Amino acid sequence: MGTDVVARGRLLPAVSPAGWDTWRAGPLDPEDDRRLAALVGIFPPIAHALAVPGSRPLRLIDPSALVRLCWDAIADTLARSPASVRVIASPAFGALEPVNVSALRDWLDSTDRGLDNGARPGLRLELPETALDALGADDSDGSTGGAAIDGGDDIEGQARVVLQLRSHVDPSLVVDAADLWDTSGVVLARLGEQAEVDLLLALRRGARVWPPLQRALDDALPTAIYLDMGEVETLLGPVAADLAAAGFEVLWPATLTRGDLSLRAVVSTEAPEAVAGAGLDFDQLCEFRWEALLEGTPLTPAELDMLAEAKRPLVHLRGRWIAADPELLARLRRRSRRVRAGDALAAALAGTMDVEGDQITVRVEGPLALLTERLCSLDSHRELAEPEGLDGTLRPYQRRGVEWMHEMSVLGLGGCLADDMGLGKTIQLIALHLHLHASSSSTAGTDAQTGGHRSGPTLVVCPMSLLGNWQRELRRFAPAVPVRRYHGGDRSLDGIASNEVVLVTYGVVRRDGEALSQIAWGLVAADEAQHVKNPFARAARELRKIPAGARFALTGTPVENRLSDLWAILDWTTPGMLGSLEAFRRNVAIPVERDRDPAATERLSRLLRPFLLRRRKTDPGIAPELPPKTESDVVVPLTAEQITLYEAVVREALREIEDASGIARRGLVLKLLTALEQVTNHPAQYLGQREPLEGRSGKLAALDELLEAIVDAGDAVLVFTQYVQMARLLDDHLAARGIDALLLHGGVTARRRDEMVAAFQSGAAPVFLLSLRAGGTGLNLTRATHVVHYDRWWNPAVEDQATDRAYRIGQDRPVQVHRLVTEGTVEDRISQLLERKRALADAVVSSGEGWITELSNDDLADLVSLQRDEWDNDAFTDDDTAATGPAGSPRSKRVGERSPRGRPERRGGR
Repeated sequence: MGTDVVARGRLLPAVSPAGWDTWRAGPLDPEDDRRLAALVGIFPPIAHALAVPGSRPLRLIDPSALVRLCWDAIADTLARSPASVRVIASPAFGALEPVNVSALRDWLDSTDRGLDNGARPGLRLELPETALDALGADDSDGSTGGAAIDGGDDIEGQARVVLQLRSHVDPSLVVDAADLWDTSGVVLARLGEQAEVDLLLALRRGARVWPPLQRALDDALPTAIYLDMGEVETLLGPVAADLAAAGFEVLWPATLTRGDLSLRAVVSTEAPEAVAGAGLDFDQLCEFRWEALLEGTPLTPAELDMLAEAKRPLVHLRGRWIAADPELLARLRRRSRRVRAGDALAAALAGTMDVEGDQITVRVEGPLALLTERLCSLDSHRELAEPEGLDGTLRPYQRRGVEWMHEMSVLGLGGCLADDMGLGKTIQLIALHLHLHASSSSTAGTDAQTGGHRSGPTLVVCPMSLLGNWQRELRRFAPAVPVRRYHGGDRSLDGIASNEVVLVTYGVVRRDGEALSQIAWGLVAADEAQHVKNPFARAARELRKIPAGARFALTGTPVENRLSDLWAILDWTTPGMLGSLEAFRRNVAIPVERDRDPAATERLSRLLRPFLLRRRKTDPGIAPELPPKTESDVVVPLTAEQITLYEAVVREALREIEDASGIARRGLVLKLLTALEQVTNHPAQYLGQREPLEGRSGKLAALDELLEAIVDAGDAVLVFTQYVQMARLLDDHLAARGIDALLLHGGVTARRRDEMVAAFQSGAAPVFLLSLRAGGTGLNLTRATHVVHYDRWWNPAVEDQATDRAYRIGQDRPVQVHRLVTEGTVEDRISQLLERKRALADAVVSSGEGWITELSNDDLADLVSLQRDEWDNDAFTDDDTAATGPAGSPRSKRVGERSPRGRPERRGGR
């Protein structure tokens, strides 16, 4: 309360009982009175049950008086603070100067009445009953025209402000000034002994902030004043607050509607293709108009025209006066506009549209409304039987995915099937292809089952490593469907059958986009669609040129780094639906990613729901047959050589970064992070050496321990690293130890990949070394029951994809995931951040490593510097047997073990 008083300038000079000049809170408005009453109501008797000194008979102290004393003390203290002294010394208060206490008391006695003691003055506004009355009944032509709604300038004298007083003793007692001069003594006693004088003094204060009150002072017995509509409208602004600060309460008539007039946008299109399934052009223009609602009821076109012509915010409509927002009226005057169909549909799904920086409620009409209704009711989908020709049985969630894609295809739209890796996206697309070609009449272009979907061959675009997998899955689940691999030097598109499936890589799309765009494809699917998350890359641009009746993106990670990844995918499946990338970043990505705006996040969720089907293995009922998965960090120390290299790299890099800026600085930061990762992996990787490898890396020693236990138990393991060079070093190391291993990286041909996958699955080798980029997607390696992440990727979603090579449908044994983390390094601190980032990825929000490049020099140094207090200083000496295993290699510490200082190691996993 005291802070509020100073902020609003509501202070009164006073004299304390001891004779000192002071400040007190006031004048109080009705809201303050309610606060006071509420505090008094909860004031326990034990806190104020004291006798008034000298009272006979004894009386208890009034609790309201105690609360007022508290408020006054706070107000006086705050008013004397340096910041408040500047406010009080402003022209509104007058300059501070020495005060004659005796003269101040006399002045207060003459001016302080009516502020919050006897009665509170008030202004009761009475508006004309109709707009015609306001104009005057003697208009020569009897017409109201536009003035009937905007009031015009001829309304002067029709609005009336009645002066009144409200008793502080009995707030229900309100007396008009016209009755004050003839009221009884009993009533006057409740209003104060000098109510008339109090009212006149209040009018003098009020006239300083609102000049029309000066007219009341010109009357011998002021009772009311008459206003033109311009003066009435001033009361809609800050004048009302100024009058409240001067002690007046302003009472508006019950017939005045305030805040109940609102606008919403109405968008419509006559394009029948919006629901016929022929494919809606999201870039076509739709009609846009404003719709005004009064208390939720739309105005008629005639009323809307009248409202748009209003020149003032106080308007008369439907027999009542309405206080309209001037900006609302200005928007109505700018009614003519057109919007893209994509923006209209997005607004209909999200519920709001960005108009001139504000979120406005939207309603769609015509075919767009029908399309919106169908998209919003996809959960109550039409059930489809197993397609004829499918050699297999769909799980319930897979059947739901096929039904969703089929419904979107019928609508001529597309979407993103964002199932976790291993949930069977491939078989779902195969089933969709069979459904769309189930009728023999499909050659005619459409049929009863496919609705408006354009029939034609299916094109599947995927990374080269997955060509063989797609071909095998099609032969397994749909042996009657013709399959063509459009790859290699003798590739051809001649003689494609209408029900054929053509497999092509992203690289071939980049080179042969022109030839592929000549085919009228019925369905185009982009597997591992995150490969084209950059919409400006040539492969992405060529892919957009390929025509299709429906487009579907298949990916387990719709958002790898930031929301613009998702925009790139959905702008391919449903071009234009999310608007331009710049607008998406401004209106969606920044509010959601940076500001964590819950309203923007909810709007995005509603917008994406029809176009993005996301299922996780952990969702109830999705994959109950999957065994448990255990994830843990294996925290390992650095060797003395690694410590020396690590600290040298940090020192040298930080000196360079300190003198750099802009793009050059960001490049140096990323270079530093890469160098530190290589040092923590193995000094030989950083130094470009092939040998020796033994005894130089804590991670390599930990990996040896893990592989020894895994191989001895007869299990198989996948080892992922993001560096091909490190994978080759591990391959050489395992060969020297007599452990059979396979090595897969980006340079391996597609044929050789298929052979290696088959060999591993058949038990040819217990260890499969894979580079994260080449082996992290699309492979089925369920023989492995262990997954080792030798180094950490910046994005946990990418690591999860790699883990899902083993943890997927078909895995019937528990899977253990081991993440190697070097203690006290940047990798150690990033490991903690990745767990938080994993939660953001689950909410379809994520960010890449770019944030690290924006850190200040001090924060960056703190992040990358080696934290020696994480371990015992003597744990890194070359001859310290306590820190080494039997072979002299650094001893790894398992998650949950106690460090030498008794601190439990961090637990990884979710």
